[in-house]
Amino acid sequence: MILYIAEKPSLARAIAAALPSPQKKEDGCIWLPNGDCVSWCIGHLLEQAEPHHYNPAFKSWSLDHLPIIPSEWQWQEKAATKKQLSVLKKLIKKATTLVNAGDPDREGQLLVDEVLHYSKASAQKLKSTQRLLINDLTPSAVKKALNNLRPNAEFAALSRSALGRARADWLFGLNLTRAYTIRGRQAGYQGVLSIGRVQTPVLGLVAARDKEREDFVAKDFYQVWANIEDKKSNRFRAKWLPSESCQSYMDDENRVLSLPLAKNVASRITNKPAIVTQANYKKKNQSPPLPYSLSALQIDAAKAFSLSAQQVLDICQTLYERHQMITYPRSDCRYLPSQQHRDAPCVIKALTNAEGEIAKGAASADASKKSKAWNDKQVTAHHAIIPTTQSYKMASLSKTENLVFSLIARQYLMQFYPDYDYLASQIKLEIEGGQFEAKGNTPISLGWKTLLPRKNKTNNDEEQSELPKLTKGEETWCHEGIIDEKVTTPPAAFTDATLLAAMTGISRFVTDKAIRAILKETDGLGTEATRASIIELLFKRDFLMRQGKQIHASKTGRAFIDCLPQQLVTPDMTAKWESSLNAISLGEASYQTFMQNLEKNLTELLDKSREMPTAALQNLPAPAKKAFTKRKASTGRKTTGKKTTTSNARRRPKASS
Repeated sequence: MILYIAEKPSLARAIAAALPSPQKKEDGCIWLPNGDCVSWCIGHLLEQAEPHHYNPAFKSWSLDHLPIIPSEWQWQEKAATKKQLSVLKKLIKKATTLVNAGDPDREGQLLVDEVLHYSKASAQKLKSTQRLLINDLTPSAVKKALNNLRPNAEFAALSRSALGRARADWLFGLNLTRAYTIRGRQAGYQGVLSIGRVQTPVLGLVAARDKEREDFVAKDFYQVWANIEDKKSNRFRAKWLPSESCQSYMDDENRVLSLPLAKNVASRITNKPAIVTQANYKKKNQSPPLPYSLSALQIDAAKAFSLSAQQVLDICQTLYERHQMITYPRSDCRYLPSQQHRDAPCVIKALTNAEGEIAKGAASADASKKSKAWNDKQVTAHHAIIPTTQSYKMASLSKTENLVFSLIARQYLMQFYPDYDYLASQIKLEIEGGQFEAKGNTPISLGWKTLLPRKNKTNNDEEQSELPKLTKGEETWCHEGIIDEKVTTPPAAFTDATLLAAMTGISRFVTDKAIRAILKETDGLGTEATRASIIELLFKRDFLMRQGKQIHASKTGRAFIDCLPQQLVTPDMTAKWESSLNAISLGEASYQTFMQNLEKNLTELLDKSREMPTAALQNLPAPAKKAFTKRKASTGRKTTGKKTTTSNARRRPKASS
């Protein structure tokens, strides 16, 4: 008997639909005519045991108990899903072959693996377990995946990485939250001061940006432009490039702060010849942007439709599970496997039967084109989010579902359009000994850009749409020197889009150069599956607040950040964690080493908590009731219910505060 264990019921139904009939549905499983069975988890059926199950004394919060570090880690059954776990345990015992059909990411891998181990599956069964990777719930895609099972053992490192993250989050969040909450109560604040290895640096980013904006002092600066005309009466503008001798009148970003200097230059160049010192014209092309990962989609949807990260994730889950119109949404990958290109004609045909601009775009798409998106070397357990052959169902979507699906479909269709071709122009001139520069981009062929909505032309000083063809040494004429008076602006407040972008491109905010050097472009703060919920959690706990589209730290959030050591506030440590966890998933680093280093660091941070200055936490507003939600298990999936197992945890002795 083969037992397929899906991550959730909807996935189990999709697997069963691709297998032979007639089928018999029972409570918690679906039997196939040949005796095989499809069953499912309901997200995580297990979670980390609570501290008081290791030692009843840990039910009360005391600095004397910390650090709480289990010597033998234990899972606990979730009360709400015990019945389904019981079904699975019986089926696992009966099965001869097991198939892990968790979602194609590290959490999906662990989610089923933990059930197999908890159910005490034999070593032989575990060794022969297969892995089913499904990115698309349509019957044809599921059948294809069923014909391409891989040994589950190939993904052991991925499971260890997820386990390391879950346990590290438990240790870090539980111990430090208790420590700082107790210190906060000693200062008079009665709320929970929760610490998370992702949520706290995110709050730190927002608080730091708010402070930077508050401390910002605006400065006037000046740009000088030359209005140029050539012998064929073509007109354009060239910007003054100040020389070394002007440095004393400029700031560290090379902006001219002296109005008299700007006026002097403008008057000197008026009605003077302008000699071309350089004229470069180069045909360039721009490939279509890659299909979406979840974060890239959330960022674009926030910019275009002001949707929050959580809203986009929820919409994507509906498009994936209920409508089956997109592939697996919790993906951090923007590439596609080469073999998927064979499905392109079917997907494009389905999109032509959709509606509106998407149908028009699909009608002109060339399915034979193969962009750089198809790259097996860049694809891991999952690939970019793309439409399925169910695209014709667009009429059944809600307004927001339609908006998000249209973004996904458009990004996919771009892969079947020519490159955007343009002429990049650069002209340098000398006027009265001063250097001036003009830049321009002239579209030649829009290619994939025809799929984008037309925007009203904006006056971009730095880049003009078209420049005349000039040659070196040619004489033109400067009719007038113009001064643009400008004011420096503070850094923009975070929005949903820019906060997500900061979390995904965290290396820009890492202060330690050594850590920044080891980070890859794809290393981020949190994962595709958890970023949205982390941002929402900070709002729920009253650490963040909204002002229109802007996101700011609340008074409580600012005060909390002011009390914390720099290591917890900056993303450096978390970025290093993510890099280490990624290395574990690739088999390039050791789980044991990661945990040993973390435990040592945890002890140091707990020592610092005892010395925390608490003045900032006095006289804060009382936390809202919504802030006192039950702490979730550190697994990245929703969890509910109580737990029932016991074990031992070691407690290192610490001096009382």
